[in-house]
Amino acid sequence: MTLNDLPAPAKLNLFLHVVGRRPDGYHLLQSVFVLVDWADTLHLTRRADGHIARHDLTAALPADDLCLRAARALQAASGTAWGVDIAIDKQVPWGAGLGGGSSDAATVLLGLNRLWGLDWPRARLLELGLTLGADVPFFLFGRNALVQGVGEQLTALDVPPQWFAVVKPPAPLPTAQIFQSPLLVRDTKPVIVTGSLATHHALEHLMTEAGIAPRNDLQGAAQALCPDVAQVARWLQDRYGNSRMTGSGSAVFASLGTEGPLAPELPAAQLALASALPTGWVGRLCRSWSGHPLHGWAG
Repeated sequence: MTLNDLPAPAKLNLFLHVVGRRPDGYHLLQSVFVLVDWADTLHLTRRADGHIARHDLTAALPADDLCLRAARALQAASGTAWGVDIAIDKQVPWGAGLGGGSSDAATVLLGLNRLWGLDWPRARLLELGLTLGADVPFFLFGRNALVQGVGEQLTALDVPPQWFAVVKPPAPLPTAQIFQSPLLVRDTKPVIVTGSLATHHALEHLMTEAGIAPRNDLQGAAQALCPDVAQVARWLQDRYGNSRMTGSGSAVFASLGTEGPLAPELPAAQLALASALPTGWVGRLCRSWSGHPLHGWAG
């Protein structure tokens, strides 16, 4: 009847390249998506009356968010008579490029697939997820991945465990405006991937051989629309020696290296980051995950 404490983790784009554009206007991307432990928590309760409702436990979400659209889409596609109450503890900032809404939708699909007794295979969920948003298939896929096309081409990658400082300024960024910007770089040379590609290190080697520098092609356009992005990037660069916007922003992250050195000092490091943030900024230290906690919920 009820599934409690279902995680919906955020993601970071270690790089994001726009490598072309389809005739229908959709941009073609290459990116590495990595799951991190900044997550929303969802609770699903089955209803016999077919009604679908959402209950916001923390931040108020838009009236018709991706959670509700995902539930309605799965209900319509499956023909089930069941409904659901979705309670959500929202922790991942929206308008940040962290994929929070898409992750919530994926967790709803994975949870309802079990709660409603549908037993859909992952491939079928992926098809439905792509109709909801370009990032939804990644969270359904459930592994760190090289993501290509418009989000539907997913190649699992082993990415070394690592820590990131992730910071978001107050302003959100609408993705549509960035992709319409004349400042958007749309012609980055794609990485040609042939055969098997098991690790992020192997991908980095291919990029080095091809002379392709990892970056976020959306960052210039984003900074023109939202100068706060540039301010956060400089702040992280000064503090940690590197920075890059994730997704379409406005969150920016800095890589802090592999998992081991920071783990014993995490509470103090979290406190130091939080106390140093300018007013209105939100941020935390995040650990990468090798896979989605609900990966085994679809075959």
